[in-house]
Amino acid sequence: MDEVPQRTTAQASRTPAWGAVISMALGVFGLVTAEFLPASLLTPMAQELEVSEGMAGQAVTATAVVALITSLLVSAATRNIDRRHVLLGFTVLLMASNLMVAFAPDIMVLLVGRVLLGIGLGGFWTMSTAVAMRLVPDALVPRALSMIVSGVAAATIIAAPVGSYVGDMFGWRSVFLLGTGLGAITFVVQFATLPSMAPNPATRLRTLLDVLVRPGVGLGLLSAMLVFAGHFAFFTYIRPHLENITDASITAVSGMLLGFGLANFLGSLFGGFLVERSLRRTLMTVPLVLSILGFGLISVGSTPAASAVMIALWGLAFGAVPVGWSTWLARTVPDQAESAGGLLVAAIQLAIALGAAGGGLIFDTSGAQGVFSAASIVLVLAAAMIFVGVRPRAVIATA
Repeated sequence: MDEVPQRTTAQASRTPAWGAVISMALGVFGLVTAEFLPASLLTPMAQELEVSEGMAGQAVTATAVVALITSLLVSAATRNIDRRHVLLGFTVLLMASNLMVAFAPDIMVLLVGRVLLGIGLGGFWTMSTAVAMRLVPDALVPRALSMIVSGVAAATIIAAPVGSYVGDMFGWRSVFLLGTGLGAITFVVQFATLPSMAPNPATRLRTLLDVLVRPGVGLGLLSAMLVFAGHFAFFTYIRPHLENITDASITAVSGMLLGFGLANFLGSLFGGFLVERSLRRTLMTVPLVLSILGFGLISVGSTPAASAVMIALWGLAFGAVPVGWSTWLARTVPDQAESAGGLLVAAIQLAIALGAAGGGLIFDTSGAQGVFSAASIVLVLAAAMIFVGVRPRAVIATA
C-alpha cells in the first residue's frame, strides 16, 4: 500500500478547474502536433528549400535539443513571472514557430522557428505537472494529468496522416499555417480559462541538484528513463519489423500504427484511473506488461493479426506511463514540482535519444528482434528497480 500523507483543508476543498485542464491538453496537442509535422512533410520541405532530407530532418533535432535544455532552465529563468503569463507565452511561441516555418525562405529561418518550438515544448512540459497540481485537488491530479497527456496521443494519431494529406493537397506550408490557427484557438481558450498562478521566486538552478539528491528521486528518474528508453527503442524500429518479419504492406503497417495511436489515446485516459487506485502498482506492472508484449512480438511476429493485437495492447499499456510518472513527480516533490518536472522532461528526452541510438546499434547487428529483446530486458530491469526503490505516496480522496 502507498503511504497516505495528511492533506490540508485548502487542498481538500479546492474546486477543480477542468476548463483550464482542457486548455492545457489543447496546448500539448498543438505543441506535439507541430513537433511531429516535419516527419510527414520531409521530402517536399527538402525539395522546396533545396536541401537534403537529412538537413531538413534537423528541424526535428533542433526542437528536441532545445526542449531538453529549456526543461532544465525554464523554472529558474521565469521564477518571478505569473505562471499564467508563462504558459500563454509558450503558446505564443508555438504560433510564432509555425508562422516562421510556413514562410521560411531558407533552412536557417526554418531552424530558428523550430528552436522557438523547442522552447515552448520544453517549457510547457516542465510546467505541466506543477500547473495541474494548482488546478485540481490532489486526489484528482492523476485524472487531470491523464487528460493533459491525452493531447500527445491525439497528436500522434492526427499529425502524420493529416499533415501528409493536407501537404499533398495544398503544400507543406499550408500545414504549418493550420498549426498556427490551432495555436490561436489554444491561446484564446487558455486566456479564458487559466487562472493567475503565483510565481516561484525561490527556484534557482541549484534547486535542480537539491531535488535530484532527495531520497528516491534519482532512482525514480533512472527507472523512468529505462521505461521510456525501452519503449522508444521498440517504437522506433516497429516499422522495419512489420515490413521485414511480418511482411506487412504499407497499408497494413499504417493501420497497425493507427491502432497503436488510438489505443494509446484510450490508455492515457484509462491510466489516470489506474494511478488513482495504486500508483506504485501501475508504475511497476506496466513495464512488465510491455516486456511480455515485446517478447510476444518476437515469438509470433510473423503473424499479422497477432502483431496488430500486441501493438495495440502496447499502445494501451504505454498510455499509463506518462500519467504515472507525472503523478509520481507530483507526490514525491510537491514543493518543487517545476524543477522536478524539468528533470523528468530532460530524463525522458535523454531516454528517447538513448533508446533510438542504442536500438540502432542493435538493429544493425541483430535486427528488430534483437531490439525487441533488449528493450524487453530493459523494461524488466525498470520494473525491478521500481519494486526495490520507488515508494510513491498516496493521497486521501476528496470528500
